[in-house]
Parts: sequence; C-alpha cells; structure tokens
Amino acid sequence: MRVLIIEDELRLAENVAAALREGPGFAVDCAEDGETGLMLAENRCYDLIVLDLMLPKMDGPTVLRRIRAAKDETPVLILTARDEVKSTISLLNAGADDYLSKPFDLGELLARVKALVRRGKGVAHPLLHAGDLSLNTLEQTVHKASESITLSPMEYRILEYLMHRQRVVVSKQELLEHLYDYNWEHHSNVIEVHISNLRRKLGGSEETGIIETLRGRGYRLSTRKAEMA
Repeated sequence: MRVLIIEDELRLAENVAAALREGPGFAVDCAEDGETGLMLAENRCYDLIVLDLMLPKMDGPTVLRRIRAAKDETPVLILTARDEVKSTISLLNAGADDYLSKPFDLGELLARVKALVRRGKGVAHPLLHAGDLSLNTLEQTVHKASESITLSPMEYRILEYLMHRQRVVVSKQELLEHLYDYNWEHHSNVIEVHISNLRRKLGGSEETGIIETLRGRGYRLSTRKAEMA
C-alpha cells in the first residue's frame, strides 16, 4: 500500500513516514505544501492521504475540496490542532474520512491508517481469505491451510495488495505505483522476481498457482485455484 503525507512540519512528517514504513510496511511519499501535495494526489496512486490543515501555498481544506471535486475517493485522514475541531467537523462533512488531533500517539495513527485502508478496499475485517490462504493485516502473517508461510516484506506487500483485489487483473505498473515510493529506483523485472518467489512459497506454477500471469496484462489472484490447491 502507498500513502501520501501532506505535512509542513518536517520532523512530524518524517516520524509518521518512518512509522508507516517500519510498521505496516507501506510505501510513503511526503509533500511539504498543499500545491505539491495536490499535484501528487492527482496521480491517484495512493491508498490513503494524511493531510494537515495548516499548509503553505494551499491550505488543507482547499486540497481536500480539490481532491473530492475531481471525484477522487481516496481515504483522507486529517491532522488537526485541538483548537480546530469545529473546522474539522466541517471537513468530515466535506469528504474527509477521519481525523487525529495533535499531538497524537503513533500507535493510534497506525491503527486508524490500517482501518481506513481496509475500508477503502471494501474490507472491514483485518483477516483476508482466498481459498485456504489467509492473511492477517494486523499481525502481517500468512497461512496456507494450517501452515505458516514466511514471506519477505515486499512479497507480503504484493500478496496483501492482490488479496485486496481478488479476481481483478493487476498490472505490473499498478503494483509499482502502489508499493514503491518515488525515492526508490526500481528495476523493470523486480515485480516478476517477487511474484516468482511468491509462487514458489505458496505452491504452483503460472498455470496452476494461486497467482496467475496474464501475458501483457498483469497478475490475478485466483480464488478458484486456491480452493482446488
């Protein structure tokens, strides 16, 4: 999953970004002003936007209105000072999904972020299933039947993204956009390598495994094959 943080307090933004990268393993991009944040948000490659209200160049409420006016339904978590509660309520009515008052506990932030990402994917429960394959987004664990499967951080992130989009064809470009931030210089075959390792650990080939390859289109998590495995 990929998160955009629009926050001009550099140290706060860095702390939140570090918590998101080290905890749930999200890719994170940061913007220090509203104009840059809106420009990045217009790419629509994010699973969540963390938005401060008081920003240079363009304030948070304007950024939010522009995002929603563009029919972008990406979940938005507002960061607000305690004396801004009234304006925060109006922002919730205008399309924000949740808010946190500063100062806040990073553990609470992570919990709210995970909940908003699940909600944005239409999943209320942290446990995802595909046949006999299960993935716990809170514990970041994967089981096939009763067997625990050990995955690398990126293998886990790819599998989690595919399980959120079961039966949907996901292109390599979409995976790159949602799983890597702008600062990472990736190689063209990195996704293929991780998919190959995932298949080996989960069992099956391109034809028989739970992860299908559709030539020239991308990948699809096949629940039917999971049930047959």
